[in-house]
Amino acid sequence: MIKLYLNKSEYSYEIENIIRLFFPCEKIEQTETVPSIEPFVYTDILTGEEAGCGIDNYFIKCGVAVFGKRMERETICPEKEGELNTARLIYEMLCDICQFTPKWGVLTGVRPAKLLSTLTKEWGSVEKAKDDMINRLLVSPPKTNLCEYCYNAELKAEEKSGANAFSLYVSIPFCPTRCSYCSFVSHSIEKAAKLVEPYVDLLCKEIEETAKITKKLGLTLCTVYFGGGTPTQLSAPQLEKVMTAINNNFDMSNVVEYTIEAGRPDTVTKEKLEIIKRLGANRISINPQTMSNQSLERIGRKHTVEQTVDAYNIAREVGIDFINMDLIAGLPEETVDDYIKSLDEVIKLNPENITVHVLSMKRSSRLVVSGEADYNADSKTVEGMLKYSEETLTSKGYKPYYLYRQSKMLGNHENVGWSKDGYDCLYNIYMMNELHTVISVGAGGVTRLKQPNGTNIERIFNFKFPYEYIDRFDEIIERKRGVTDFYGKYK
Repeated sequence: MIKLYLNKSEYSYEIENIIRLFFPCEKIEQTETVPSIEPFVYTDILTGEEAGCGIDNYFIKCGVAVFGKRMERETICPEKEGELNTARLIYEMLCDICQFTPKWGVLTGVRPAKLLSTLTKEWGSVEKAKDDMINRLLVSPPKTNLCEYCYNAELKAEEKSGANAFSLYVSIPFCPTRCSYCSFVSHSIEKAAKLVEPYVDLLCKEIEETAKITKKLGLTLCTVYFGGGTPTQLSAPQLEKVMTAINNNFDMSNVVEYTIEAGRPDTVTKEKLEIIKRLGANRISINPQTMSNQSLERIGRKHTVEQTVDAYNIAREVGIDFINMDLIAGLPEETVDDYIKSLDEVIKLNPENITVHVLSMKRSSRLVVSGEADYNADSKTVEGMLKYSEETLTSKGYKPYYLYRQSKMLGNHENVGWSKDGYDCLYNIYMMNELHTVISVGAGGVTRLKQPNGTNIERIFNFKFPYEYIDRFDEIIERKRGVTDFYGKYK
């Protein structure tokens, strides 16, 4: 446990996040006095008047004591930069003591590419924005360049959107089994089979009601994304029913991208893929996560590498020409060589997208709950995996087009989507960079409403679990009225 003393409580969220960059598994307990027993972190912040350093300034003094080593540092800065400078002092001391420098600097948010976009507008230049990230926020040059790649992809995606554009997210929260690292709202089909049919029926009703709202508001559907869970866990007739409901209720004439996650190869059949193709989806995701049968068994995925290859080949056979595949760097017991083999095998299949995730130790995942999680996994192992990814994918004609970060990622890295030219996933860019409204249907869905030609964002939450969604469906429909209320404010 790490003791933390802050005399400015409004800084607590940011400072705790900085500490977790270095000690993701340690509990942090705030105290009312400066701790004397290690390990601890403290800050003592005085106003300029109190410290005699100018009325609009802060005098900041911070101390860190971990691993039997103690450091103290202080600075004077403008009051508006007090939180950032406090975070920087603690970050720099922890870097020195722990002999580890997180490459994202003091950034702890999930959307660094969106930040670069914001800074570019403020500075009027992407180069000045990059300098700001490097010098003020301490982000490494390679990570800053990665943000620039994704920022450029964002500019292209914006051209295909507009003030009245929106994306539709369809949640299918059922899976064959629950992966050991998963923290999403998904249920193994063994436990939730009886819920699937009533869930599908109500989902189609929510789709119908949602379409009525968007038509009245004059919104234009741009992309559709089926996520989960595992959408292809639905039976072929159930999948057809949901897709037909979308086609019958929404104007699909402006849809430029329609994705269905077929993430678990053991749920993929030729019949389902033919339905997907026939009813208008033009992009699917087949996600092995690893091309090692031993690793698949360890993480609770009940399919084989052979099934992954078979599912991919069937998709090509039925005419699907836009396929994404996911891999995870840092899976339990995997070496750099194991990961290299997986990536090489996926590249041989030649998908249009490859998404490289880094294992994140989410609190509600089985890895963490069961105590199997290794928060102290060798960061050099993960760095080796990501280095190989960057070098190899670049050489094979892929480029990074979107990225996001999660808490408790091994080595404080990031998830990156790589694509061939012309195959960026627009939904991923719109969603992650908050470029336009995303309306969600289904359990666990979060509708994110973006002000037309503005920056204000509001959210509407559906109930998380399928049984709640079914039992309280009328409340879901009532909440959807918030979409109309939101847009009514900006007419």
